[in-house]
Amino acid sequence: MTDAEATTAAPQTLLQVEGITKVFGTLKANDGVDFDIVPGEIHALLGENGAGKSTLVKMLFGSLQPDGGVIKWRGQPVAIVNPMQARALGIGMVFQHFSLFDSLTVAENIALSLDDDIPIRTIAAKAQALSYSYGLPLDPFSMVGDLSVGERQRIEIIRCLLQTPDLIILDEPTSVLTPQEADKLFETLERLRDEGKSILYISHRLEEVKRMCDRATVLRHGKVVAHCNPREETASSLASMMVGTEIHQVVREASQGGPGESLIEIRNLSRPAATPFAMPLRDISLTVRAGEVIGIAGVAGNGQGEFFEAVSGEVLQDAAGSVRLRGKDVGRMGISRRRLTGTAFVPEERLGHGAAPAMALSENLLLSRYRTDQSAFLGPLGTIRSGAVEAASKRVIEEMDVRKSAEDPEAASLSGGNLQKFIIGRELDRQPAIMVVNQPTWGVDAGAAARIRQALIELARSGSAVLVISQDLDELFEISDAIAVMHNGAMSKPVPIAEATYESIGLLMGGSEPGHVAHDEKEVV
Repeated sequence: MTDAEATTAAPQTLLQVEGITKVFGTLKANDGVDFDIVPGEIHALLGENGAGKSTLVKMLFGSLQPDGGVIKWRGQPVAIVNPMQARALGIGMVFQHFSLFDSLTVAENIALSLDDDIPIRTIAAKAQALSYSYGLPLDPFSMVGDLSVGERQRIEIIRCLLQTPDLIILDEPTSVLTPQEADKLFETLERLRDEGKSILYISHRLEEVKRMCDRATVLRHGKVVAHCNPREETASSLASMMVGTEIHQVVREASQGGPGESLIEIRNLSRPAATPFAMPLRDISLTVRAGEVIGIAGVAGNGQGEFFEAVSGEVLQDAAGSVRLRGKDVGRMGISRRRLTGTAFVPEERLGHGAAPAMALSENLLLSRYRTDQSAFLGPLGTIRSGAVEAASKRVIEEMDVRKSAEDPEAASLSGGNLQKFIIGRELDRQPAIMVVNQPTWGVDAGAAARIRQALIELARSGSAVLVISQDLDELFEISDAIAVMHNGAMSKPVPIAEATYESIGLLMGGSEPGHVAHDEKEVV
């Protein structure tokens, strides 16, 4: 084949990025980034937290402007000044966090994102036809507040497809889906690829990347460090490219002597919905013993947040005995008194809930531990022992390998993964008898996730009870001794990890009756 014939046979480049640079103050979020996407491919964009992925895709979608470099669309340099222009070119984006109004219908939410003034009934008809044609059925007149998280993601995808994009950017698309819903999404993405659409796929789930993606670009500290075919790599080698070092495998050893005494006891916990779109809790009972890690799975919005609030004391219960921690009835106690029982809590939202954004890390540590560590951190008349607080903060930073730009920076200055490591480390540093964590590695890169998961296992094996709420099934199968599932505000019985499968847990997440799970059937027999 001649050079001319080879050029003709090669697929035309759809998007090309040359030397893209973005600077925030002294930080180069993107530093001379080069990569390209061709028609009809799924291209992965990989990198640890703070690697520059979000900054890069925001420039491709017009939400940010580059400080240097060139973006080419079909071979021609373009300046994408806003999302409307990106959509006009043929670039669509589905964000990780949905931008939907619960009190509007599906069709009304879609209408808000369209640049043209189109009658609602026309939008509804087009959305319904498109959703069914791609196997993602939607009722355009349903109220969004009544829909599951999986159905809400369908809305985001369908309203993106209605704009007939040639390139679709997907940010962590399976983070809120059951395994069955994820498989359906993969079928849709493969069909889009077969139709000649291109997809830029961002995910921390590396097995998905290996399964779905044709090529991958890896970022580290704002720079491209590798281009590869992910199908020719292992999940471990991809993770090593992302972080620059070998990722240690999480090891879950059996508890010595089996589970101990009951440290967390939830008995017939019920709670009405606090708002029209909140989820009521329905007669939940659960026991977590010393030495155990119990995982709580479920699609987002099925009561996990309300359950965490009830266990942590952010919302008090009518019956004091509905929540027992270390043998004490705490249903009527607030979070500080529950902490004094030797319990630690890590909420889902790290910035603003787990940490005060404008306060230094040491100040945030003091805020959460001034009651439990009063003798160490407070002197006479309530004066603060600054040296002790700072020493504890440094100890946490070193133990959890928290990357920071200053000696004692504000919480908001850390990347999401590094702040998560600090918040979890802040609680682990107490060596609590009970640890309750909601989404421990949400949006956290492979290296940080492995460190957090191993720390939770080791805490349990030291004799503590660990309760982990997570939407990441891989995580729960990696660290849990048993997995319970929340659906529609109710909780299944915990399934021992030796008897659990992705299919059985996924069915429970989708609302299947608990009797369909193997260990329950064995109990009946």
